[in-house]
Amino acid sequence: MQKSEALAVGYHALPPGHLANVVTCLEMTERPHLRAVPAGGFSLQDMGGDTARFKRLFEAVGRDIMWFSRLIMAEDKLAAIIGDAAVECYAMMDGADDIGLLELDFREAGQCELSFFGLVPGAIGKGAGRWLMNEALRRAWAKPISRLWVHTCSFDHPAALGFYQRSGFRPYQVMVEVHPDPRLTGHMPKDASPAAPLIEVQSLQT
Repeated sequence: MQKSEALAVGYHALPPGHLANVVTCLEMTERPHLRAVPAGGFSLQDMGGDTARFKRLFEAVGRDIMWFSRLIMAEDKLAAIIGDAAVECYAMMDGADDIGLLELDFREAGQCELSFFGLVPGAIGKGAGRWLMNEALRRAWAKPISRLWVHTCSFDHPAALGFYQRSGFRPYQVMVEVHPDPRLTGHMPKDASPAAPLIEVQSLQT
């Protein structure tokens, strides 16, 4: 995550075709107690270096919450990340269907980033998220780490921040991220992430 100087108080204009969102960084520094989950037919399957399956699931999970980082990434770079021995990348399955994505990044010694965690929209609110979080916490803290961290943003599901806090994460930093709107660059469809305003560049006249 790229860091920059603190913004001054006040309003800040964005370049045409760009978006801004508020990013909250959270961490935990000790293994938490796991919350109870309902019984279900869920499982995890290691995706290894299967970039096609990863991108299908990434798009299905992230279409409405502005997940775009892996859509603009070169294929060889994506393959190198999800195929790295220090990165664990799983599809959450309900029977034979992929319904969630979990990526744990152990590439920095002594800590783990919960780099991607999410469900397809139809699986939200049915206990699948708690099941997936418990699996994430078990797998992360099974390694010799002293810190597990994650970030969420204002484009995420409205319940995401509270869910992370109930899971044992504590906020430690807030940042603003500015980036090109991926719906205008062609990396996401125009009707993706409807909660984020879509402002066509050609309509921005002064």
